[in-house]
Amino acid sequence: MIGTTPMLTRIVQTSLFLTILAATPAAAEPGFAHVAGSWSGNGTMQPKDGPRERVRCKAEYVAKNADQSVKLNLRCASDAYKMEMVANLDQDGTAISGNWFESEYRQGGKITGQNVNDVIEARAESNTVVALLTVRTKGSHQSFVLEAPGAWVAKVAIEFAKDGAH
Repeated sequence: MIGTTPMLTRIVQTSLFLTILAATPAAAEPGFAHVAGSWSGNGTMQPKDGPRERVRCKAEYVAKNADQSVKLNLRCASDAYKMEMVANLDQDGTAISGNWFESEYRQGGKITGQNVNDVIEARAESNTVVALLTVRTKGSHQSFVLEAPGAWVAKVAIEFAKDGAH
């Protein structure tokens, strides 16, 4: 009977631990569900050598693979410039990776970064361009900032609203 008391104590402790573990909500795996859908917005595009221009943009995020992958179609236009970019991103934990291609200027490359707390921070690279991208989403509002010092477009900053959101 003396030998069973430590065993009984371990069983009770293990049962208590498993009960607490089962009652604790699991941390949500970050993904792209928060950005999925159509977005429209306005902002500015700053060329490397030229005046800042107002820009209108549309973005479509298509989440796939249980929200762990997303395809982005981004179209922006100002009076003088046009940009059409497609990106495909995959997520593993909080790390993201993928590729991008901008069709107007025929640039493309890879993307690496992270997606944490509804903020995507990434680095987009090609043979000639390096850009830093920050996308912050809160409900039906999103800010999109792309900074590429030395590139033909040094900065793009857009405030989006989710289409159909009130």
